[in-house]
Amino acid sequence: MDALAGIVRQWNGLLEPYPLLRALQVIVVFLLLAALVDRLISGITRRIVSRTETHLDDQILKILHRPIFSSVALVGLIIALYEFDLSPGILLITTSLVQTILIVLWLGFGLRFSGIVLGAMRDSESRFTMVQQTTEPLLKNAAAVLVFIAGVYGILVAWDVDVTAVVASAGIIGLALSFAAQDTLANLFAGVAILADRPYQIGDYIILDSGERGQVTQIGLRSTRLLTRDDVEVSIPNGVMGAAKIVNEAAGVPNRYRIKISVGVAYGSDVDGVMEALLAVGESHPEVLRYPEARARFRTFGASSLDFELLCWIADPAERGRVSHELNIQVYKRFADLGITIPFPQQDLYIKELPAG
Repeated sequence: MDALAGIVRQWNGLLEPYPLLRALQVIVVFLLLAALVDRLISGITRRIVSRTETHLDDQILKILHRPIFSSVALVGLIIALYEFDLSPGILLITTSLVQTILIVLWLGFGLRFSGIVLGAMRDSESRFTMVQQTTEPLLKNAAAVLVFIAGVYGILVAWDVDVTAVVASAGIIGLALSFAAQDTLANLFAGVAILADRPYQIGDYIILDSGERGQVTQIGLRSTRLLTRDDVEVSIPNGVMGAAKIVNEAAGVPNRYRIKISVGVAYGSDVDGVMEALLAVGESHPEVLRYPEARARFRTFGASSLDFELLCWIADPAERGRVSHELNIQVYKRFADLGITIPFPQQDLYIKELPAG
C-alpha cells in the first residue's frame, strides 16, 4: 500500500507543472467512476426488479441510466476546473454552466418519471381512483409545472441569483390570478373532488335536484356533460355538480333498475284478479328481469279507485320510459280483456231549488 501511495505521489509530482494534464486526469478518473457506479447500481437494481411482476420499476431503471452516469461525469468536470488558475468570475460562469446542464438532465428525468408513474397509476384505477383517463393530463401538467419550477429555482441558485424577490413577485402574481379566476378554480377543484369521490361515472344515469336527467357522457375538469332523453347535451359546471343533490339511477345494485306502474281500479273489483293480471303483464315482458321477480302491491284506497302498483326491474335505466310505455299498454289491454274497470274521477252536482222569495 505504501508503494502504491508513493507511485501516486510521484505521478502527481510529474503532472504538477501541467494543469491541463491534471484536469484531463480528473475527467478520465470520474468517467471511469461514472461507468463503475452506473454498472453497480444498474446491475444490483436490475436483479431486484427482475423478481417483481410490474413493469414500472423496469421503466424507471431504463430512464435512470443516463442521469446517474452524467451526474458523476459532470461532478468530475467541475473538480477538473479547479486545476486551472481561473479568475473567480470565469470559474463561477463555468461551474454554473456545468451545474445548469446537470439540473436540466435531472429535470428531464423528473418529467419522464412523473409520466411513467401516473401512467401506471392510471392503469390501476382500482387502487388509484384519482388518476383516470380524464384526470391524467391535468396531473401530468401539474407535475411538469412543479418539476419545472424546482428546476428553475435550482438554476437560479446555481448562478448565484437572489431568488427572494422572484418568489415574492410570483406570490403576488399567483394571488392576483387566483382572485381573477376564482370561479374557474372552484370548478377545477370540484372536478378533482368528483373524480376522486366518484358519486357517478361515465355511462351512469343521474337526476339533479334541479330536474335534469340524463346519461353522463363526460366528466371534465371544468364541467360534467349529460345527454338527456331528448338527445340534448347539457353542460353543467362542476362547482354546481359538487353542491347539488344527485340521484344516481345506475348505482346501487349493478344492472338493476326498478320501474313502478301505477294503476287504479274501480271499487268492487276482484283484488286477487287485479294482482294476478298485473303479475302476468310484468312476467310476460321480455326485458323485465326474472330476478328480482315482478311484484304487485295494493297501495291505498283512493278517492275514486283502489290504487295498485306493478313493481318490476330492468337492466338499463335508459329504457325506463319505453318499457313503462309498453307495460302501460299491456296493463290496459289485459284489464279490458278481463273486464276490470279503470275509473276516472267523477263529481256529482246537485241543484236544489231555492225557496220562492
